[in-house]
Amino acid sequence: MAAACNLAEVGLAPSEDEPCVLVADKGYHARDQLRALDGGVWKTRIAEPEPANGYLRWHGDEAARKAVYANRVRLKSGIGRETMRRRGELVERSFAHVLDRGGMRRAWLRGRENIHKRYLIHVAGFNLGVLMRALHGRGTPRQAAEAAYACIFVLRTDAALAFGLIAVVNGEFAALVVIAAAPTSS
Repeated sequence: MAAACNLAEVGLAPSEDEPCVLVADKGYHARDQLRALDGGVWKTRIAEPEPANGYLRWHGDEAARKAVYANRVRLKSGIGRETMRRRGELVERSFAHVLDRGGMRRAWLRGRENIHKRYLIHVAGFNLGVLMRALHGRGTPRQAAEAAYACIFVLRTDAALAFGLIAVVNGEFAALVVIAAAPTSS
């Protein structure tokens, strides 16, 4: 499994003592996969699609039945619900943002290869923005450049309130500080 190899390279490979949680949507739910992952170092929480006839037929495959039911129990637990909620927030929302706000729902290019390249570049830009936001607090180079030109601060104590603005004007630093103090009675 590619995930196990990638986690092993960074020293986070799952073990029997510390199993890894595998979260996926219902497109990845298959009896054979669940049976292969059951009882190992992976704890699956894979959404279950509705059965075609309204119920499941096992035809004597007890190992698959046990794996599917164990996955269902983990999925319906409080931790499973929270995990699926986080998957929706982190994964599905980013795909929706790239497709809808980024305009990749309809790409006007010829050939799947060109669309694939365009999608990869678009997602790489999105991921770069996420990384910049995590490291610097700004998601685009324009936001980072604008942040370098002005800084506003507010200091409040019991006796006084101070507003300050430090900005770059024509390449020189300029500062404006306003202090308001409560009148003292004597």
